[in-house]
Amino acid sequence: MGRVSGRSCIVTGAAQGIGRAIGEALLNEGAEVCFADINGAKVAEVAEANKRRLGDSATRVTHAQVDVTQRDSVQEMIAHTVETFGKIDVKFNNAGVNKPMNFLDVTEDNWNFIMGVNGLGCMIGMQEAARQMIAQGTGGKIINTASVASRQGFDNVAPYCASKWAVVSLTQSGARDLAKHNITVTGFAPGVVATEMWEQVDQDLMKIGAAERPGQAMEEFSSEILRGRVATPGDITGTTTFLASPDSDYMTGQIVMIDGGMTLV
Repeated sequence: MGRVSGRSCIVTGAAQGIGRAIGEALLNEGAEVCFADINGAKVAEVAEANKRRLGDSATRVTHAQVDVTQRDSVQEMIAHTVETFGKIDVKFNNAGVNKPMNFLDVTEDNWNFIMGVNGLGCMIGMQEAARQMIAQGTGGKIINTASVASRQGFDNVAPYCASKWAVVSLTQSGARDLAKHNITVTGFAPGVVATEMWEQVDQDLMKIGAAERPGQAMEEFSSEILRGRVATPGDITGTTTFLASPDSDYMTGQIVMIDGGMTLV
């Protein structure tokens, strides 16, 4: 308890999966957390569940509905967090989407949807968090969710791969620009994680003929994992809490792979 005690954090994409797990792990280590997601009803349920769990410490939890592709929506989320907790110390740009299509079938709409959330959404989130941190004069940490797909292209999810390569580049660019403001920018790259997103990807791959049965895609993607199994969200949060804590203060511009040895780079 206490690795991020007193730190005000925002986690986007926090209504489920990795994002929810990140936020709850931060709470367990003493942080104040705004759970944010485009699904306002679902993220409100997550926040209320954590308020009940924390009891007397429920004031360390809030939530916001946000569309990360819209700057005014991101600004409203940040303003709400500052009004609630007084500041922002850590911003997780975790919201992400995927919609598999065979490479030759990828459309402009598919590309723009995925790049909009994963790429533009990350950039806007970094910019607006940095502006608030600069105004505070306290420095801060920006942490971006990349992917194993940021290191290797896959044929049925090309726009997703491109968007996560963009996250790596944005992390490096932001680290260079924001260092003078005592803001570090890092990221982490999960591999195959058993979440709701993977369940949807599994169904989508069957629809486009890239898989014949439920679970096949996850089995094939994870067959080379050295640790011998897919990850759970809990396998990710040790690293994310570290990145949010003072222990990572000398790190910036880096992406930490958390893929069980699936890709060695």
